Amino acid sequence: MKASLETRAYIDDAFVDAEGGATLTTINPATGEALAEVASCDAADAEAAVAAARRAFDGGEWSRLAPGGRKAVLLRLADLMEAHQHELALLDTLDMGKPVNSSLGDMAGAIGCLRHHAESIDKLYGEVAPTGDDALGLVLREPLGVVASIVPWNFPLMMTAWKIAPALAAGNSVILKPSEKSPLSALRLASLAHAAGLPRGVFQVLPGFGHSVGKALALSMGVDCLAFTGSTGVGKQLMQYAGQSNLKKVFLECGGKSPNLVFADCKDLDRVAEHAAGAIFHNQGEVCIAGSRLLVENSIREAFVDKVLAATEAMQPGDPLDPESFMGAMVDQAQHARVLDYIRRGVEEGATLRSGGEATEVDGKGLFIPPTVFDGVTETMAIGREEIFGPVLAVFGFDGEDEAVRLANDSDYGLAAGLWSQDIDRIMRVTRRLRSGQVFVNNWADMDQTVPFGGVKQSGNGRDKSHHSLEEYSDLKSVWMTLAP
Repeated sequence: MKASLETRAYIDDAFVDAEGGATLTTINPATGEALAEVASCDAADAEAAVAAARRAFDGGEWSRLAPGGRKAVLLRLADLMEAHQHELALLDTLDMGKPVNSSLGDMAGAIGCLRHHAESIDKLYGEVAPTGDDALGLVLREPLGVVASIVPWNFPLMMTAWKIAPALAAGNSVILKPSEKSPLSALRLASLAHAAGLPRGVFQVLPGFGHSVGKALALSMGVDCLAFTGSTGVGKQLMQYAGQSNLKKVFLECGGKSPNLVFADCKDLDRVAEHAAGAIFHNQGEVCIAGSRLLVENSIREAFVDKVLAATEAMQPGDPLDPESFMGAMVDQAQHARVLDYIRRGVEEGATLRSGGEATEVDGKGLFIPPTVFDGVTETMAIGREEIFGPVLAVFGFDGEDEAVRLANDSDYGLAAGLWSQDIDRIMRVTRRLRSGQVFVNNWADMDQTVPFGGVKQSGNGRDKSHHSLEEYSDLKSVWMTLAP
């Protein structure tokens, strides 16, 4: 396996070692085995990539190519990704420990995202302003320039597609900085992008750490836009770096502590409980929109929590390479320890531990944590307020609609919310009152490429997916022509 992996950075249409020669080790968290030594880029590599991206943008081979031309190349890339989807899924599973079936689902999402934006770009029109006969006013959309995309490790290639597909479709040059915990699929994608015909310098991949190459990109005067998915803390740093440099645009999709509200009038509580469990335990809870706060009307709370616990029996961690496994391993030792520390704090703060709570192994190895459920959680507890990014569910009780909304909105975050009810009047009232970028009614995260993804408050300010993300990766130019009488 190691011999077939591409481990070098992709800069200016070539795979190269990091200029300083540094490498980082990527580990399979399910086994503890080293997968590869990957180039660890720094400021010098960032400078080279930015210069190449700027040359490509100014040269116009991509930025001034007709939308139909960009569409054709991106559709070829999507076709290549589809042809290699099992390989790409395997890389993500080995790199970050997620179940292989989940990784295959991510590949379908990534390919669909690329095709959606490729098909959209030649259908995004400018505007003609209303004027008198003596003038013509045009509103044009133009690419931003050089976009640095910094993506997380929990959905490595799908998050990459969410960032690079609209940016490339709009005509930008893109520099991708994958997480140091999951760089392998991004480097394989670079070779597919080359095969698809993306011009030199238009797409580049810089593996490495956030504090080195990520910071260098954020501070670069040659980068016009930062697109980031990750923690709120890092998002705030990136906004500061933008202010310290060239006031580059910054689109952030950050943390979440998403509430999932279950009212007593729900039908089929067994189904709702299964979805509520999946909302937090999918992808080991390493999901920004995980339904980590379960708010249940007190009249059904005890019975409903029992149903959630029953649903978790089929969601135990297993070998990520087994297609039957629902959960895999935590991404690394640091995240494993972080989640276990939150569990310890939950017990110390007085929440009732109903299931899970201890580390486990699969076949005698790996960084696994089973589904963990706390009941009796209050707003003052860390497990009820802070993003854990692991398989830990905090259950709150409420009496009535007003208390449910108050608890749901009592958070620094506003990325997603769920609402389960059969009362259409309640659904409309509560949906409008929830301070969240997206609300799922009688489902959790059943959405596609046609709707935007993003949050409010400290969950960020950007939007992925849909036409709205295409708009973010372009600037408006107003043209006013005075016409001869």
